[in-house]
Amino acid sequence: MVGVKLTEKQKAFCDYYIETLNATEAALKAGYSPKTAKQTGYENLNKPYLKHYIEQRLQELEDRRVAKAKEVLEYLTSVMREEVDEEVVVVEGDGDFGSRARTIRKAVGIRERNKAAELLGRRYGLFTDKVEVGGNLGVQIIDNIPDDDGDDED
Repeated sequence: MVGVKLTEKQKAFCDYYIETLNATEAALKAGYSPKTAKQTGYENLNKPYLKHYIEQRLQELEDRRVAKAKEVLEYLTSVMREEVDEEVVVVEGDGDFGSRARTIRKAVGIRERNKAAELLGRRYGLFTDKVEVGGNLGVQIIDNIPDDDGDDED
């Protein structure tokens, strides 16, 4: 796959295929002939370097859509450190016995910062739950093994 240069039409086909998941439609949108679009789409999907390009693009799209663990930890840290703002709606009197609402940005509150700290603490195992164990923890010996002579008497 390394060193294979895709044509603009092939790139377009791959990108349209990712969008539509339909090889014929992707071939048509990429500019291939309507008479051969079905066959061309099929052939393109069976070319290893085009398959590789499609897989790469799908992975890139997934990486952008789905947060990775590092990103989540960085976000929680920024919330805990009060580096993140949130939007809140405030209602203000307008002086004519009325009021109006507007949106302002403010630093996250203590609850959100504490929750972020708690989640980070859990992640790093900083907290342990106190578990109380009750009941009889002694050893109990039960001698119910028969003697060698077959007698169960002691």
